[in-house]
Amino acid sequence: MKKLKKVLFGFSWIVYLLVLVMLLFMGNRGYTWTELSLWEYIKIASNFTPFKTISTYIQAIMDDSMNLDIPIKNLAGNLFMFLPMGIYLPFYINKLNKGSIFIISMIILLFLIEAIQLVARRGSFDIDDFILNMLGALIGFGIWKTKIVQKFIK
Repeated sequence: MKKLKKVLFGFSWIVYLLVLVMLLFMGNRGYTWTELSLWEYIKIASNFTPFKTISTYIQAIMDDSMNLDIPIKNLAGNLFMFLPMGIYLPFYINKLNKGSIFIISMIILLFLIEAIQLVARRGSFDIDDFILNMLGALIGFGIWKTKIVQKFIK
């Protein structure tokens, strides 16, 4: 039974990574201005103001000024997209079981992903995406640290 759990967990990790890559880097992400220089694109497709996008979406939910699908998908999607990472990474990399190492690793990983999306013109650099992704990963890490999950893994 233990071997079956590891195989299923490994399979789910691979599926998660494939879905994550597809969500982050595949398809048209709304910003396709190839005629712009990279610098111009970075200026247009970046948000470095914390909570700007989040507050805009929360306001849109409160005053019903936007199709609710858009803010809910954006906020919940960014929050839950990296939640599994908080479980998978400490499982596969023992050093990441320590909270501070996990946080530093996730900060580096998330900034790298945001930068790659921007340079590859497969999205934008949004500090709010980073905040929500980080919060999701921390929730996943908290779930990972629970006795129930630890007991299930062993």
